[in-house]
Amino acid sequence: MSSWLIHYNKRFIISISLAFMLRLFGFKSTMFMVVLTIAILVLPLMLPPLPPPPMILMLVPLVIMLLLVKLALYSKHGPADVIYQCNFTW
Repeated sequence: MSSWLIHYNKRFIISISLAFMLRLFGFKSTMFMVVLTIAILVLPLMLPPLPPPPMILMLVPLVIMLLLVKLALYSKHGPADVIYQCNFTW
């Protein structure tokens, strides 16, 4: 393929994806996501390397994940309550 066609296809795909985002989200939220994405990509290149965090902070994502799994798997009713609350009408 020629280079102008590849460039045209890239611009078309970018315009379609931006139009899709603007249809789903408002203009402000779309701009916020675009600026946040650019900041995530550019800031690590500009900032100096940081020392590693303390070991206890490395456990925070693990605790959050365990809490989310617990919330996903456990209901506030026990299994016996669920059996009695199911009313199927055929």
